[in-house]
Amino acid sequence: MNRRKDILYSSGNISASLTGAVFSTYIIFFYVDVLKMPAHLIGLAMAIYGIWNAINDPLLGQLSDKTRSKWGRRIPYVLFGALPFVISFILVWAPPVKLLGGNITSMFIYFIAIVFFYDTLYTLVIINWTSLFPEMYKTQEERTRVSMYRQIFGIIGNIFGVAMPPILYSAIGWPAMGVFFGVLTLIFLGLSLCGSKEDKAHSQSAGLPLFEALKTILSNKSFLTYVVASMFLQFTFITIQAVLPFYAKYIIGIEGFQVSALLGVIFIMAMFWVGFWRRIANKKGSKQTMISAIILYGLALIPFWFINGFIGAVITAALLGIGLAGVIILLDIFISDIVDEDELKTGTRREGMYFGMNGFMVRIAISIQSVIMGLMLAKSGYNAQLPIGSQPASATLGIKLLLVVIPLAALVFSVLFYRSYPLYGDKLMEVKSKLQLRHDNKNIGG
Repeated sequence: MNRRKDILYSSGNISASLTGAVFSTYIIFFYVDVLKMPAHLIGLAMAIYGIWNAINDPLLGQLSDKTRSKWGRRIPYVLFGALPFVISFILVWAPPVKLLGGNITSMFIYFIAIVFFYDTLYTLVIINWTSLFPEMYKTQEERTRVSMYRQIFGIIGNIFGVAMPPILYSAIGWPAMGVFFGVLTLIFLGLSLCGSKEDKAHSQSAGLPLFEALKTILSNKSFLTYVVASMFLQFTFITIQAVLPFYAKYIIGIEGFQVSALLGVIFIMAMFWVGFWRRIANKKGSKQTMISAIILYGLALIPFWFINGFIGAVITAALLGIGLAGVIILLDIFISDIVDEDELKTGTRREGMYFGMNGFMVRIAISIQSVIMGLMLAKSGYNAQLPIGSQPASATLGIKLLLVVIPLAALVFSVLFYRSYPLYGDKLMEVKSKLQLRHDNKNIGG
């Protein structure tokens, strides 16, 4: 692989992060605060769609692993799924309110249907793009290098997806915002394909049947430890992104560009720190680096409880970005190592199923976050009809609990599970050595 190809492939993370950030940060805000849908109904809808994710992520991952075509296992899904995926994303932000007459039941049904449609296509495209990473890059140095590129592009996508919407929807409206981001998503998925390449040797394997594939994954201690730790971690990402617009509006009292600045500074700071965390990971290993990054990330949340002004919030957000950089650069490296270990046990590469099961747990985190947030807003007395400065004290307390206390609790559990993660140090080196020997013998035999 050359650097140009690495960068082209990595640019696809703009698409994955952009759409994911816009969706997770603004979906509840748009349907609850803008369209005035009841918070508990939107929370219920997100929980229902989480059930579908219990099916689609592993199934689509298994479908990818079992696919055989002249273009490969992964690339066709990115190539032919990109446009439908973008259309589904646009429709999330363009509900036919007038056609439905503002009827709450009809809007509820539309919301469930479009979220199902969007999420299925997101999974189909992004899980296949992501599954190329362990296959294309084998060593720790390669993976941390390309993960750094990917996360830089991912941070750019997050900056656009988290910070720009308040500017765009204020200027051109929510549907046009969806179109703008959809076009960007399509462009960068296309660029990523120019840097993508599949190993044909892995496509020759017949793979495992679905139930056997699930059984081996669910008995894999490395994966189970990682995926639970990751679920708690992803829960905090989603919660913080979803709550910050409410925090900015009702506690700090800012809107528009200032909200964009507050959200954007997190990822701008993270961009400058990914290189630092890459060096630490290469020196100390993924496990210890991840734990250190999570601790820093959690400590940076605490000041949000005490500050009430814009400058203090921006400084705190910048500190949050330092730990975030270390966390995001390592997540896919853990799965890549687990896929390597699994290949030694099963004789087949199963990136799709592992990323699919990981995606399922992320979606579980989204569903849990949506339910908790919907209930907290409803029980705390939050009222979308009230102007800035008029929310009851119980509502502002609820928002602070959602932004600080609940994520901190999740981070504690994440650290505990990462401490139990077994695939590191000498054991990981042994896996790498045996796998390299296996591949060398296969090449000689071929």
